[in-house]
This record gives sequence, structure tokens and C-alpha cells, in this order.
Amino acid sequence: MIGSLPATPIEWAKQACDSLMDTYTAGELPPAHRWHYHQGVFLSGMEILWEAVREERYIEYIQQYVDDLVDENGNLYFARDELDAVQAGLLLFNLHKRTGKQKYRIAADKLRNLLLTLNRTSEGGYWHKDKYPNQMWLDGLYMAGVFSLKYANAYGETTLRETVLHQERLMRRHMKDEATGLLYHAWDESKRMPWANPRTGCSPEFWSRSLGWYGLAVSQFLDLLPAGDPGRAELAAELSGFVEALIRYQDRESGLWYQVADKGDHPDNWLETSGSCLFVYTIAKAVKHGIAPPGALAAARKGYNGLIRVLQQDEQGRLILPDICIGTSAGDYENYVTRPKVSNDLHGVGALVMACVEMQSLYDEAEAAG
Repeated sequence: MIGSLPATPIEWAKQACDSLMDTYTAGELPPAHRWHYHQGVFLSGMEILWEAVREERYIEYIQQYVDDLVDENGNLYFARDELDAVQAGLLLFNLHKRTGKQKYRIAADKLRNLLLTLNRTSEGGYWHKDKYPNQMWLDGLYMAGVFSLKYANAYGETTLRETVLHQERLMRRHMKDEATGLLYHAWDESKRMPWANPRTGCSPEFWSRSLGWYGLAVSQFLDLLPAGDPGRAELAAELSGFVEALIRYQDRESGLWYQVADKGDHPDNWLETSGSCLFVYTIAKAVKHGIAPPGALAAARKGYNGLIRVLQQDEQGRLILPDICIGTSAGDYENYVTRPKVSNDLHGVGALVMACVEMQSLYDEAEAAG
């Protein structure tokens, strides 16, 4: 555990980014030299930090990652059969705007066109990957949805907005559990997967990080949809109810959330940090949007403080975020609680940076209000 370092949330965010920048050149972020959502999530967090502090080293590092993979003609190698490949495209819009280089727009167009080639369910829901036929995963709403709305705003293809809202509605229709207010990790329209409920097609558990991707997506949708968009009110109501559910399952002692969100009383379940980071971010965003239920601000602060308590340092003074679940497919309870825990996985550090920047924003607003 880190000692009593005097640090604001934004300073923790900077330390998290600086620690990984000190460990890896941009192209070596694991998995090295790949267009991949692991790096995309971390660097999306770094871009949010850059927007808050405007320190050029952050945007330069992001550009180094992208330029390692996108050539001057906008060519890049990416997986062409999965939603995950789209997420790192979030980094392209700001680079195109800043530099005027067409290669970033061309690369963004390629990722947008990937969405035209994806297989879909009978109702038009994107398959998460070709190797997961007929399946929608909560992760996918963030992986493609935020990119799609940024693309619509940057390049005028406004029909993408309704596509994104349709994807969210399908997930809610098929994956939401009304009793808890949570959503299942995955849904198989064919009901053929071993984990699929034979009646609903849903996977059996509420995995924290997948819920975190959903909350992150819906929060950012509200940032990106125009003020008059008819889908905003529906999303705002959904996010408010979702945040209420998250607060219900927050661990009272630590302020964090469990790997399987609703089973904190199981002795083999464990407190997982990447999902907890995403939940803190989501709750803080709901507060900022003015749609949070009672107790949300206190829950966000409790979660943030819980995260700071578990942070560690290595011998070089670099920040370490422990207890991050590695990448995980849908499955049963044992599948989730037996997944390996790692430190400084990019999923988790990126989510930590986002949570810290958003908490700083809340604290700044409270201070300004007196």
C-alpha cells in the first residue's frame, strides 16, 4: 500500500499514466505493436487526462502509438471479425483534428466500414466476434458504440446514432435482469452455448467489468448525443437506474465491487479493481449529468477512496494497480472467480485514469459551489 501521499485525483491519474509511460514506449504497450482495445482503453483514459491538463507529452505518446500502426496512407492491420478492433479508433479523431493528416481519417473510415461487414442477430445486434456466433456481449456496446457516435459527430454520418441506440436497446431487452437492475455479461440468440439459459439465452452471472463497460458506454453516449436527440431521455433514465443498482452492490467496508457483482457473500468471490474503477467513473458521470439517485456522490467518493487505498508502488516509485481480472469470456460462476488476477493490466489502469479525472471534476465543481 502507498503511504499518505498528498495527491488529488488528477495527480493520481497523472502518476498512473506516467508510470506506464516510464515502463513502455508507446509501441511496446502490451500486446506490443498491435491495434488492440487493451492499449485503446488505456490511451483513451490518457486522452481524457490530456483534455483536463493539456500536457503535450500525453497526446504525443498517444500519437506515437497510433503512428506505429497506421502508415501515411491510412493503412493499418486490425482484426476484421470483432467489435474489439474498433475501440482504439477513438484515438483517431483528435489526431485528425490536431494535425489535419488524412491518414487518421482514412483509418477511421476503415474501422467504420468494418461495422458494415459484421454479422448480426435477427434484430440487427452486432455479433461480438465471428468466433462467438449469434452472441451480443455488454463489452461491445463500448467497443463500437462510442466510436460510432464520435464518428457521427466528426464526419456527419448521423444515422450511426440510431444504430448505437438500437444496440443498447437490444442489450437491455435481452440481458437486463429487472430484479437486480444489472445486465448479464452475454446473450446467445441461438441458446446453444453451454452457459446460455435455455429460456433466455443469457449467461448466468453479472461480471463486474462487463457491467463497467456498459456504464462507461452509456455515460459517454450522453456526452456525445446532441442535446435534442430523442434517445437521450431514455438513456438518462436507464443510467440513473443502473447507478442505483451499482450502489446497492458496493462493498460497504472497502467501497469496491466484487468480481461477480451480486455475490459478495461468497467466500471465493473477490474485490476486482478494473470494474470498480469503471463503476466509480459511471457513478461520477451520472452525478455530473444531474441524473444520479440519492447517495451517488457518497458512493463515488467511497469507491474512489477504496481504490486509492489498494494502490501500490514498485521499487522505482511507479504506481501499481493490483487485482485486475485478465480478459474473460462468458461463463459460469466458477469461470469468473477462478480467473487470474494481474497488476497494471491496461484494462484496469485506463479505467483508473478515467475514474480519477472524473472524480477531480466532481471535487472541482463542489469547491466552486462553495
